Amino acid sequence: MSLEIRHLKLLIAVCEEGSLTGAASRLHLTPSALSHQLREAEKALSRPLFHREARRMRLTSAGERLRRSAEAVLAELEAAARDIRETDRQPEGLVRIATECNTCYHWLPAALDAFQCRYPAVDVEVVVEATREPVPALLDGRIDVGIVSDPVKSSRIAVEHLFDDELVAVLPAGHALRRAPYLRAEDFASENLITYAAPKEELTVFTDVLQPAGVRPRQWTPMQLTEAMVEMVRAGRGVGVMARWAAEPHARRGGVLVKRLTRRGLPRRWSAAWIKRRRPPAYLTDFLRILSRTASPAITAITRSGTHG
Repeated sequence: MSLEIRHLKLLIAVCEEGSLTGAASRLHLTPSALSHQLREAEKALSRPLFHREARRMRLTSAGERLRRSAEAVLAELEAAARDIRETDRQPEGLVRIATECNTCYHWLPAALDAFQCRYPAVDVEVVVEATREPVPALLDGRIDVGIVSDPVKSSRIAVEHLFDDELVAVLPAGHALRRAPYLRAEDFASENLITYAAPKEELTVFTDVLQPAGVRPRQWTPMQLTEAMVEMVRAGRGVGVMARWAAEPHARRGGVLVKRLTRRGLPRRWSAAWIKRRRPPAYLTDFLRILSRTASPAITAITRSGTHG
């Protein structure tokens, strides 16, 4: 014969209760029935599972090995049963999400579509007013998931890597630096720098490139929309800075060029962040899993297609 789930439950009960009598009461069986099951398990393994001592039954090495597996198997079965029960009930709820950057909303729909196919009764709310400050919004309880690129220092927040991208410069096709392999901080001193609308202290091109080099652009033009930034660059009104995946589709259409920022480039690491909980709702755990699985392919698809919303 082979081991069955009842044998694993028996092992755990005897181990925790210390006797067949205690385990039998816990499992609602008679001691003789439990003793019979234990003999079955030991026969199947050709090994004793317990040392029978005067006052307590103690695991043998074989029993200890089986205990570890039994705990893992029973925990997984319970988790599977819980997930199935929750799926059958079509759980209702709300996931509130915000990002550090407006451009993230271009790839989020792929994750939202996949999630809502699985959880039609769970609403997803994009909390626009928390854009650019998802970490404070998480800590205040205003959102459930934040998309972040800056390091998260709070011990209350957990993070999971989603994808990596790179900030690049976008130049007019006829720019004097069109043949340069990359742009240096000094190259912006005579330029109108076009960025997304945000305080300078939140813009990586200022904090990581210009300010350390002591460089100030001739002019700074913050804007809300990627398309407006690209059209300003195409018209020769400045040099833009944005994510490579956002810039390359426009470069393929002509009129603008993409250049690296500094010799080493300017990479960013994007993650999903959420408040650590002992047992988050299953749908929130699934949302994070779907987000992780779809984010990078969605960005790749946008870049390759040459389309940008």
